Amino acid sequence: MESNISQKRSKSSRAIAWVIKRNRKEEKSYTRSDKKTFLGIKANGPVFLSSFLIIFTLVVTTVVVGKPMEVWFAKTQSFIANNTGWFYVLCMNLFLGFALFLGFGKFGKIRLGGDEAKPEFSMKSWFAMLFSAGMGIGLLFWGVAEPIFHYGSNPYSAGATGVEAAKSAMGVTFLHWGIHGWALYAIVGLALAYFTFNKKLPLTIRSVFYPLLGHRIYGWMGDVIDVVSVIATLFGLATSLGFGVQQVNAGLSYLFGAEYGNFWQIGLIVVITALATLSLVLGLDKGIRRLSEWNIRLAMVLLAFVLIIGPTVFLLKSFVQNVGYYIQNFIELSFWTESYVGVKDGSHWQNAWTIFYWGWWIAWSPFVGIFIARISKGRTIREFMLGVMLVPTILTFFWISVFGGSAFYQELLGNTQISEAVNSNVATAIYHLLEQYPFPFISSILTVLLVASFFVTSSDSGSLVVDTLTSGGKLDAPVGQKIFWASMEGVIAIALLMGGGLMALQTANILTALPFAFILLVMCYSLYKTLNEDYSAIKKIEYSKKRGIKEK
Repeated sequence: MESNISQKRSKSSRAIAWVIKRNRKEEKSYTRSDKKTFLGIKANGPVFLSSFLIIFTLVVTTVVVGKPMEVWFAKTQSFIANNTGWFYVLCMNLFLGFALFLGFGKFGKIRLGGDEAKPEFSMKSWFAMLFSAGMGIGLLFWGVAEPIFHYGSNPYSAGATGVEAAKSAMGVTFLHWGIHGWALYAIVGLALAYFTFNKKLPLTIRSVFYPLLGHRIYGWMGDVIDVVSVIATLFGLATSLGFGVQQVNAGLSYLFGAEYGNFWQIGLIVVITALATLSLVLGLDKGIRRLSEWNIRLAMVLLAFVLIIGPTVFLLKSFVQNVGYYIQNFIELSFWTESYVGVKDGSHWQNAWTIFYWGWWIAWSPFVGIFIARISKGRTIREFMLGVMLVPTILTFFWISVFGGSAFYQELLGNTQISEAVNSNVATAIYHLLEQYPFPFISSILTVLLVASFFVTSSDSGSLVVDTLTSGGKLDAPVGQKIFWASMEGVIAIALLMGGGLMALQTANILTALPFAFILLVMCYSLYKTLNEDYSAIKKIEYSKKRGIKEK
């Protein structure tokens, strides 16, 4: 019997030794991945090649099949939104609850990078990069148009007109651009920053799963996680870049009579992607940081212009009231799933709006999360969570109140020019608003430049993130790889615009966000598990020190 037990122990020991040896081999293979070269590009081969092949296949299929892809995109978007919309709503509320727990809970004093770590960027630069990477193009595209859309039609204001319709429209718009999305960004950014700077793991999504998978993150499981992250990031970026180039094209058409269509939009994508590549090659400090700061300056100039020249008191009053309405109806707005609407008539308003936005936020979360993590070393968890969630949210609400409120002011006076523009071409909404004020040509030129600049910062920031994921967590990937992925973003945006326009962008966004939502849920548990273990260890050390002092 003792012999059998001994044999079993021997087999068990050999099995454990084999697993340890295999894990070490996988880890060494992963950490050496940046030394391998593929067509002159240093990368983690499985992640780089798998991501490229999947994206290449989707892009070629979209271009070759042509018009029928538009029908497929529409059916797919409808199917996913109809059947999984409730899941997106539930996830976003869970993420918000977890983010608030992290920001106000017991982990708040833990510092990213250790107790001695110092912030790499000033608070001003930090906020500028947060806002530019996470919001720019979307706010310029939808800041005027979305409130006007909801003013005319949304389930909360069915049959309402005037003031009630305006309040409801702002509440729904605030939901889509508010704290839910920034809470998600904060969670992903915190998880990546903590495992990178405190646990000394590579800056990739797979690293967050180390507490659950151990060294298996260096094998195929980790590769799958990073591949899903790369694809979600690229299609999320393509959605924003598609919106951005449409708005630049609309501005040029409005100002100079340029044709509005695929030819101009493809040309603009090529030009602006080239500028983004240049910014990326210059690096995080010289390129992205400086451009982000200029974006904020230009945005503040445009914001101040509309606020001061427009109905200033009305806009300030509406901002306060909009925030109050949002807070008052927060729970209902957050958990609304359209379950009792459309049973008879088949209405699915939420699919095209809330579900699309939640998918967009989820798809952007690896991109913005990695970027935020990269620039946030030295912040405490409380400072990080509250800074990422509250400051951009407040600025976003003020922006929407000023631009959307200015459009409402015209509507309430009986001027329907902006709503007519939204119904004909949503990308022109902001230009028709500026037409109501002095110096419309100058302000429109500023808007075109600002959209293009945000386009560049989104593209170069996204390329930086994809470079990091596909190079095995390197913080400074080779120039050739930066150029490659920046170009791929442009190619995807072109393909989606040609293969179905706005519907294609929305479908690609929701489709790629669905698998990543499951990864995010597991990520939350993994982050909590590690923080709780580390917090307990810190408390034990502090208790031991106090006890030692007392004994002396």
